[in-house]
Amino acid sequence: MSNSAGLFSSSLGRKYLMAITGLFLCSFLLIHLIGNVSLFTDPVQFNEYTRFMSSNPLIRIMEIVLVVGFLAHIIDAIMLTKANKAAQPVKYAMDKKKSTWYSRNMGLTGTIILAFLILHLQSFWYGYKFGDVAMTLDSSGAAIKDMYTMVLAAFSQSWYSAIYVVAMVLLGTHLNHGFQSAFQSMGLRHKKYTPAIKKVGTAFAVIMTLGFISFPIYFYITQL
Repeated sequence: MSNSAGLFSSSLGRKYLMAITGLFLCSFLLIHLIGNVSLFTDPVQFNEYTRFMSSNPLIRIMEIVLVVGFLAHIIDAIMLTKANKAAQPVKYAMDKKKSTWYSRNMGLTGTIILAFLILHLQSFWYGYKFGDVAMTLDSSGAAIKDMYTMVLAAFSQSWYSAIYVVAMVLLGTHLNHGFQSAFQSMGLRHKKYTPAIKKVGTAFAVIMTLGFISFPIYFYITQL
């Protein structure tokens, strides 16, 4: 136990933790995107999916794991940033030539994404759980909360759709660097495999970005 605690209190250990929690959050994003596809295909199916995600005991446990993983990712990022600044207090001009904008501003994009997530949870998770949600019917004719209408109402607002799109674009830049860095932090760095990992990371970031921004763009335009 002490060895494990010592590992994750070290700089290397924190990088491992950052990589593991980051990849875990990537898997959540993928599942979340797949689940939201029913917004385009079947409102009833989307409402049933939402009910399942909000009532299944296993999903409740995974929510707790997700929150813990997200908090660990944030805290670890802050600790690593402080450690990196302490180790290199002077910024060299050459560093900017060797790195991309998004790799140098992971803290900034992460902070904006966190602010958006709070807004997003307040609009949907909190609203669904504790708000006055309209009711509709599921495929069996039983009453069910109408999350689909909540989504339509949110994306009909230009300010919310604009914030959502900007946040997802920043999320894409965050993922593009974070996905690749996660594998490098775990020691999976090789001249034969690293280029492929970078391509997969870029493809994943692009798919997540285009996938998520398609929702506000589509529903905002169709409600004009």
